Amino acid sequence: MSIATEPELQIRNQPTVVVEVEDQRLLSWPIVFPLDAQIKVSLFDFQRISSLNQETRLERSAEGELIVMPPESSWSGHRNSKISQYLGLWADQYGGYEFGSSAGFILPNGACRSPDSSWISLDRWTSLSADDRSGFARICPDFVVELRSPSDSQAVLESKMQEYMANGSKLGWLIDPSTKIVMIYRLGQESPESLINPPQLSGETILPGFILNLSVIFKEPG
Repeated sequence: MSIATEPELQIRNQPTVVVEVEDQRLLSWPIVFPLDAQIKVSLFDFQRISSLNQETRLERSAEGELIVMPPESSWSGHRNSKISQYLGLWADQYGGYEFGSSAGFILPNGACRSPDSSWISLDRWTSLSADDRSGFARICPDFVVELRSPSDSQAVLESKMQEYMANGSKLGWLIDPSTKIVMIYRLGQESPESLINPPQLSGETILPGFILNLSVIFKEPG
């Protein structure tokens, strides 16, 4: 990364992120840059950076842009854990593998994304090599969930949902607890379906029998 050797790129008094560089072949001091800075990295370098910064939420766009995401709010974390909990219980009974928000996947378009919650069918997961399964799996989940937190851009999340569907996802939910609006994305469907304050969501034919009770997700902290 050229940024590692350009001290003048350090910018103060702006929303920033600090990346600790520990590889002794690089510089050992932290790099500080604005959250909206556009920094492009190869997929290989992205994997190296991720391994050095395992506590930092990172994604890579299809164009190679390094995306640093702020930590989610405490209550958003609680909501996400509930979704993963219910999805995991369903997967234990019906099969396949559930993944939480820290799991990264390399999509066919080259982006590396981490949905808030996701699921992959058993046959697709086991078709991957052992090396692939142990790293960033080169696969787009069959089912994805993005839960909007106060710091998330609606437009960015909608773009990510469209990207998932274009790369092989069959069903996706974009849930906004603040407005209680859910956008349902389906493979082959031109536009998402919008629901206002639905009581529950169904996994339809992709996750038969999976029902998410939204009263738990829409519950306010208290």
